[in-house]
Amino acid sequence: MIEVPVLIAGGGPVGLTLSLELAHFGIKSLVAERNPTTTSHPKMDLTNGRSMELFRRTGLADKLRAVGVPPKSNFNISWITDLSENGHELQRFPYLSADDEYWRRRTNNDGSLTLEAPLRVSQIVIEPVLKKAADESPNIDVRFSWRLESFIQDAEGVTSLIKNTQTGEEQQVRSRFLVGCDGGSSTVRKQLGIENEGQSNVARLFMIHFRSRALDVLQRFGIAWHYQTGKGVIVAQDDKEFWTLHVFLEPGCDESKLDPRSLVEEWVGCKFDFEVIVANPWSAHYLVAQKYSNGRVFLAGDACHQFMPTGGYGMNTGIAEVGNLSWKLAAAIHGWGGQALLDSYHAERRPVAKLSWATSETHLKVRFALAEIYAEAGNVSGATPEAHAKRLALGRKIADLTNAENEGWGTEHGYRYAESPIVVNEAGDPPKFDSQVYIPTTWPGSRLPNVFLSDGTAVYDHLGKWYTVIVLNSTDTTAIDSAAKAKGIPLKVLRLDDANARRIYERDLVLVRADHHVAWRGNAFPQDCYSLLARLSGNAS
Repeated sequence: MIEVPVLIAGGGPVGLTLSLELAHFGIKSLVAERNPTTTSHPKMDLTNGRSMELFRRTGLADKLRAVGVPPKSNFNISWITDLSENGHELQRFPYLSADDEYWRRRTNNDGSLTLEAPLRVSQIVIEPVLKKAADESPNIDVRFSWRLESFIQDAEGVTSLIKNTQTGEEQQVRSRFLVGCDGGSSTVRKQLGIENEGQSNVARLFMIHFRSRALDVLQRFGIAWHYQTGKGVIVAQDDKEFWTLHVFLEPGCDESKLDPRSLVEEWVGCKFDFEVIVANPWSAHYLVAQKYSNGRVFLAGDACHQFMPTGGYGMNTGIAEVGNLSWKLAAAIHGWGGQALLDSYHAERRPVAKLSWATSETHLKVRFALAEIYAEAGNVSGATPEAHAKRLALGRKIADLTNAENEGWGTEHGYRYAESPIVVNEAGDPPKFDSQVYIPTTWPGSRLPNVFLSDGTAVYDHLGKWYTVIVLNSTDTTAIDSAAKAKGIPLKVLRLDDANARRIYERDLVLVRADHHVAWRGNAFPQDCYSLLARLSGNAS
């Protein structure tokens, strides 16, 4: 029997990231992935700024950027008629490149932006980077072609059966905890008997991933991340040769008669040289698991939520989930994290999944509205004044609907863990939440706004691995230091003499968790620091 602190079912980006997070906290894990290799399907194409902050914490951000699009490439969204010689661009929503975003972060130092810029990168190239890092870690046993078959949990741990999908060999694994990162058809979720809430099949699409160097066609109006029409979107995966087309399918469509090459040429509007790599229909869902854990077994990623990718909340929500779960599992294994710490995973993360669902659904409704606008406009081709006027009118309607799908900063990193047992709330009204707007705040449960200090370094890079108390005045920290040592809770004191940080952080004392979220704040420590830390570590009686 194999013995390991954590067994992770599923070696996609969420499962691999969890293993690397756990390794960061000194915890060994085994990853069992049923497939023999990383994915060949381009399931996502954006790692948002919040995910990149978490990847930076574990030393992965630069490795991922090395395989993403060039840092000078923009994030533009272009709405067009088609990409033929007679095609027209109707509306362009411009967005800065990663290089320009880094400049903006350092010059607009008000806490309103994530430390890391977002990254345009395909899941096809993310997964090999994560797998290589996991393979090289002495704390991670990566086993591809191994599938979780079943498990039984008891008061002390979980006994699982895994099977090699190529040889049929079976092995038992004994672990303290099991985490199901095993996708939408999760074996772990099903064996736990956890149902999903929501709606399946909200849209049906056909995906064609292809290779082409025909930039004269595919960048007809210049470099853009997405070229879009009312019928679908082409995603530029690397701005060089890899592209993905997603087209919406009409209800009742005979999918057996769909030809990938014809779909591409019809959407683009002309014939050009390209090679189809992979093509298949797929369905979009809005589903969230009713529970995120049961005893010693937890769910993360697509195993506990599935969204239409409008807004890019799928994998990114999963990365934030394991950023939340990893340190809690590690704290429990190290012996100082209590049961309420583990219970807080469901309390904190399920509401965020519901928020991601609601925001994505709003974006999808806009997509459907845009499809109707295109259909109502009819034929807008031609060089006549009438055709030109129709194109202008269509472009104005697109602009009026805005591009909120790519500007959901509140949903991405402005949410707050409002009902958490390990966050100390305070009296008064919290800042108003807006899914599109991020307002920097240290209100308990919020993500700590990052600021750059006078020496050019980022506050995030000074935070401790576990808990950090940021001290922005001369407060004596002896009491909380003593309480942390007595309880065996790792705590770093970070003293900052920075007026800008004090203004943004709103209080003299801000206690931050391992996942960058504020657990408590005040202008003086409470009289009983032992009780405060007991609450934050999940050990309050």
